Amino acid sequence: MNRLIPFLPALAVFIVDRITKWIVQTRVSFWDNLTVIPGFFSIVHAENPGAAFGIFADSAGIWRTVLLIGLAAAVMILIVMQLWKQNRIPDHWTSRVGLSLVLGGALGNVFDRALAGTVTDFFEFYYREYQFPAFNVADSAITVGACLLLVSMWRSRKQPQPQPALTRPPNS
Repeated sequence: MNRLIPFLPALAVFIVDRITKWIVQTRVSFWDNLTVIPGFFSIVHAENPGAAFGIFADSAGIWRTVLLIGLAAAVMILIVMQLWKQNRIPDHWTSRVGLSLVLGGALGNVFDRALAGTVTDFFEFYYREYQFPAFNVADSAITVGACLLLVSMWRSRKQPQPQPALTRPPNS
């Protein structure tokens, strides 16, 4: 049972991601722009056929989808293996939670891509003429998970050991 605990955050991310995407897909049209914080944050309905930030969005359809699903599947398999073999993961909670969040986010986006060939994005942040590409809960989990993994790596780096001071033998 203890081996399944690291997978709970991944499951939570997947469920919240699916619910939020379903709400946007069923209640927000492609033309809607629901302002949440004027001049800063809106809810939109965007379908992204590419990777993060629309990378590869203009590539050929089926090969792009197969490539993106294949890469994500490979990453998810590696993460599942790492989480299953808990003794290989450093003890700090940031690495386990980070891997779990990345797994849940990847699973959410792969589910969309396999089902529809696109990923539903809906969070849109902007300020004046500056606009951040729309993203979703899965993308947020992947980003937070990656940051936690960076923190874990930073914490586990070896500190240089102080060298003993050189002493001179007493004068005889």
